[in-house]
Amino acid sequence: MEATVLTRPEGAAPARLSPEDTRMFLEAGEGAAVVRTLLAANAERVAALAERLRAHPPRVVVTCARGSSDHAATFARYLIETKAGVLTSSAGLSVSSVYDASPNLEGALCLAVSQSGKSPDLLASVKAAKAAGAHAVAFVNVEDSPLAALADVVIPLHAGPELSVAATKSYIAALAAITQLIAAWTQDEALTAALEGLPLQLEAAWNLDWSSAVEGLRHAINLYVLGRGVGFGVALEAALKFKETCGLHAEAFSAAEVLHGPMALVKEGFPALVFAQNDESRESVVEMAQGLRQRGASVLMAAPGDDAPGGLPTPLSHPVLEPILMVQSFYRMANALSVARGYNPDSPPHLNKVTETL
Repeated sequence: MEATVLTRPEGAAPARLSPEDTRMFLEAGEGAAVVRTLLAANAERVAALAERLRAHPPRVVVTCARGSSDHAATFARYLIETKAGVLTSSAGLSVSSVYDASPNLEGALCLAVSQSGKSPDLLASVKAAKAAGAHAVAFVNVEDSPLAALADVVIPLHAGPELSVAATKSYIAALAAITQLIAAWTQDEALTAALEGLPLQLEAAWNLDWSSAVEGLRHAINLYVLGRGVGFGVALEAALKFKETCGLHAEAFSAAEVLHGPMALVKEGFPALVFAQNDESRESVVEMAQGLRQRGASVLMAAPGDDAPGGLPTPLSHPVLEPILMVQSFYRMANALSVARGYNPDSPPHLNKVTETL
């Protein structure tokens, strides 16, 4: 990838940036090592929590998160509802932080996901959930954060310092940690065994060639990012990264929901990135992607074994783990696309690492 000349303040010399020079590249590339560490370090803690959840099944699960962490919570929702059969919903953080209200959460499990563990509205929501009767579990990267102090149980993400504004390795860590808990809770032996191989597969996913997506999206203005089931959280995350690091307007939809209105915008050359894992949703997602192609869309598709035009190389794994592998490959591509479009992915305009939402 050729270097990009970045514009500096008046009087300063321009600097040349290559994709491998960014902090986003370095941090995202640590995903495999982070997951290897957390799976081992959290094993006993997760086993104890899983035993509690089996002994005292939660009435409902409520997730509390913002941004990339909320996309991890969406992944958790599909995983919990399909594996544990427990109704799961995302909390409206403003219900407690702005309206000072809370539903009855007696017997509920509150799952809070955060990199920093500092956002005021997240803390207010978890505090309100506990006061309303919920048992609070925090998936958090900063172990001495206010969120960690507030939670009943802490599942550390072990991602280490993440200084780029764009969350990458902490998102991958959250997905892996959530999967480890649900696999232990439901005693899913196949998923538990598959998790052992996830670090090596993440290393392989990082080295896959998604350069065709960089070329295909270098001059794009708008695009759709589509997924379904456990893959929908990754679609949401990819759309966010396109916006914050590439200055590219991207909208994420369920592969089913896109048929209800958004399809009207699809015209010749309209770009779409599609994620399709090998589970019960695969057939419908592939069919939807074919419908996009028939309407003239330029479809890039991450789906293990897919050989259609625009296919992106994707490892075959347990269906729950495939979206995690896809997002690892995606991060490297998004970083390169950001530089190719003349941006610095480490410093998105108007954004900070910790969002002080009230």
